[in-house]
Parts: sequence; structure tokens; C-alpha cells
Amino acid sequence: MTKTNNSENRVWDPQGMGLVPADSRHARQITRRQMIAEAVMAEGTMRIEDLAERFGISLMTAHRDLDDLASRGLLRKSRGLVSAAPTSLIEASYVYRSLRQSAEKRALAKAALAHVEPGQAIFLDCSTTVLQMAPYLSSKVPLTAITYALPMMDALHEVRDITLLGLGGQFYNWCNAFLGHITTMEIRRLRADVAFLSLSAITDGLAFHQSPEMVDTKRAMFDCAAKRVLLADHTKFERRALYAMCALEEFDVVIVDDATPPRTVAALHDRGVNVEIAPRLPEDGNG
Repeated sequence: MTKTNNSENRVWDPQGMGLVPADSRHARQITRRQMIAEAVMAEGTMRIEDLAERFGISLMTAHRDLDDLASRGLLRKSRGLVSAAPTSLIEASYVYRSLRQSAEKRALAKAALAHVEPGQAIFLDCSTTVLQMAPYLSSKVPLTAITYALPMMDALHEVRDITLLGLGGQFYNWCNAFLGHITTMEIRRLRADVAFLSLSAITDGLAFHQSPEMVDTKRAMFDCAAKRVLLADHTKFERRALYAMCALEEFDVVIVDDATPPRTVAALHDRGVNVEIAPRLPEDGNG
């Protein structure tokens, strides 16, 4: 929800849709509310008293902050507790996302495997969709896998003949991944054959995400790969998010699941997007 300009002296106000001085009271309030929202997203549910103590604020201030976040659909308040509410402005917790459209994600991951060749170096982002590629990659070794996602590192670190490059940086609980300047700097020092990416929403032919840090990190992978593959289940076309990364036609391939409406696929073709439709997998997901 926050964003700074290049001189890092102003903060983006998503409600006012403008930049405010970073040293202002309003900017500190925006930053604190983002941190509160991310803390609740990471924990799922928290006591309001615990939040006030964690951030060193009064209960009255905590309630004001939470009322603001609740009014925008980010959180829910109830009897001294606050819980996460998935929204278009802040990413839902990793656990929540991992349970959504699991069958479609497996189908997309299996289809994406056609774009992997033994001997390649591949970028793998932190999306729960791209994570579904992990069980299939052993059939394409030897490979060099490059990722900033902790679950992907866990899934691949013992796979024979996969050279795993884990990228560090600032760790974010809500996405189980390392993001930020250190991460993007390391990515930009590398060159991969293929980047496999997924974003939160697709609107007007553009791929969006709720987090500007996430957009920066994914964009670094996009820029440093010879081939770019987007994995997008049909629900991504029904959502909205705040920060645009790029137009769909900039991807070499966009893979969608077979529940994507034909009119949506036709519209993508009209834009010049190279679309592939992932067939549904058997119920057990083993393909």
C-alpha cells in the first residue's frame, strides 16, 4: 500500500491516490496501517490489544487504524479480535492463496513444463501457481532453478541434478518470500532462459499485483529472462489489483486453464497474446 519515489522522500497514499511527504504524520499513519494489515495477514487473527502493544500505539489509535482498514475491506473486526480479509489491495496470506484453485494451478504447472528443457536456467517466482511446478521439474533435469520463494527452495533443495540458487533480501511472512532492493539487485545480475510468473489480477490486458515490492521483484525476473511465461487461472480475469507490471502481449506465452471463458481467450488473441490452454488433469492431480 505504500510507494516511494526515486528520492525516497514521499509515500504513496492509496486513498488519496497521490504522494505525501514521508516525514509527515499522514505518511507515518499510512506506513503503520500497512504494517498492521500485513501482520494480521501473516497471523490470520490477532487480538486488538496485542496489535496495540506490538506497534506501540494506544487502543484508541489501534481501533481507528483498524476501522480504516476494515472500511476498505482489508480486515474484519469482531469482539476484540481482528482477522484477515482477502482483498484487491493487499495480498491474502500464503496459506489462503495456496488453497485457492488448486486443481487449476496443477493444470497450469503441468502445461508450463512444456517450456522447460534440460540444461536450462529458469526463474521461478513466489506464486502458489508456479510452486505447483516443483513436483514435475525432476523430469527435466539437469536444471538451474532460481527463486526468491522459501517454499520453492524447500521443495527443490533435495532434488537430484537441480542446482538451486536461492535469492535473499527482506523476508515477508505474507508471501513466504524475499523481496526488496537486495533481491532485485541479485536477480538483475543473472540471466535465465525462461521466467515462470503468475500475478494476482488481469485487467484491460495488463497484469497487476497488490504489492509494489512484488511487482518490482517479478519485473526483474521478467527483464532478465530470454523467454517469459505467465500462468493465469480464470479467476485472475475477475479480480483487480493496484499496481500494473506489464501488458500481456509482452509475455512470450500466457497459459490459462480450460475454465477461462472463450470470449476472454478470443480477446487475448485479438490483442496479439500467445495463449495456451492447459487441459484439466485427473482428479488426483498427478497428470
